[in-house]
Amino acid sequence: MSRIGNKPIAIPSGVTVTVKENNEVTVKGPKGELTREFSSLITINVGETEITFTRPNDEKESRSLHGTTRAVLNNMVVGVTDGFAKELDLIGVGYRAQLQGNKLVLNVGYSHPVEFVPEEGLSVEVPSNTKVIVRGINKEKVGALAANIRGVRPPEPYKGKGIRYTDEFVRRKEGKTGK
Repeated sequence: MSRIGNKPIAIPSGVTVTVKENNEVTVKGPKGELTREFSSLITINVGETEITFTRPNDEKESRSLHGTTRAVLNNMVVGVTDGFAKELDLIGVGYRAQLQGNKLVLNVGYSHPVEFVPEEGLSVEVPSNTKVIVRGINKEKVGALAANIRGVRPPEPYKGKGIRYTDEFVRRKEGKTGK
């Protein structure tokens, strides 16, 4: 049995969860509204205070969808109540970020600045010129935008320059010894 799939999700106050036909789930909360369609193999039961999940059999596909469905729906509930954030640090001489309107402009050692326009529902903050924070209610979109920003200049192992997550550890390598 799936340990994650068997855990119920507690519905916080101020959040409404509705299941429509074809397992289309809508979660409304204080920060916004998220809608997603799930597989019809998993049955989603919405009670007064919690959401539970059941699967029809122990086949491989339904076992794998059981925990995944619960995790994704839990992320939706957390997103509309608290939201998600990813912090990135720019490390390198002359590396900086700035906001122009709602557009993020990165200067990271290329001959041109790199620009990002966040999707609807996402916001980008630049508290200092070497720190970027991506916020939103959809965990998938927040992580994708943060990964795209990091992908512009991933951290390299010799000097540690690049864009990295705040909690990321970059393993350093020793360079040439020069002998």
